[in-house]
Amino acid sequence: MKFYFSSFKIGNDPNQLKSLLPNNAKAVYISSGLDFANLESQKKHQDWDLRELKEIGISAEHLDLRKYFGKQDELRSKLQDTDLIYVSGGNVYDLRIAMRLSGLDDILKELVNTNKVYAGYSAAVCVLSPTLKGYHVVDDPNLKTYGDHETIWEGLGLIDWQFAPHFDSDHSESEDINKEIAYYKEHNMSYKPLKDGEVIIIDEDGLSK
Repeated sequence: MKFYFSSFKIGNDPNQLKSLLPNNAKAVYISSGLDFANLESQKKHQDWDLRELKEIGISAEHLDLRKYFGKQDELRSKLQDTDLIYVSGGNVYDLRIAMRLSGLDDILKELVNTNKVYAGYSAAVCVLSPTLKGYHVVDDPNLKTYGDHETIWEGLGLIDWQFAPHFDSDHSESEDINKEIAYYKEHNMSYKPLKDGEVIIIDEDGLSK
């Protein structure tokens, strides 16, 4: 699996994402991290994300994980022929629970040795960390968007570092990100900060920024 990690939205050079994909790539777009927000706000961000993908020639199908809660086999089948899984930011704890309830967390681990691309920004990257501790400095871990489920503190472990998006950026969370980084330093946790516009790419050649 190849990874395209952005701090905010698609990043300053979206053609870097396109270069990872085959021609006529089949893509899905997941926005579960936004499920806590009001419908108007959700639609605003969804339209923005889908438009950015469209501008580089990617027509993505919006995939609502709530429709796959308890239906992991259906989701696995849905993703079988997908080249790109593009995930929005939002609340990392909501995204983690949605991944657990739909079984996407295990499916992504199954897909690690394929040529598929997992791309996204902010919370979409954070959820791949070994742990979700530290993200609570910025995101509320107790929103209960999907009912009374316990907060999941275990990340997917597909990367071995914490992600600090919106670092030193013109973003409403930038100040809190500095506090998040202080938490990582205090607890001797490996982390990577990223400014809005910047991306990290992990492909067969390793990590590049």
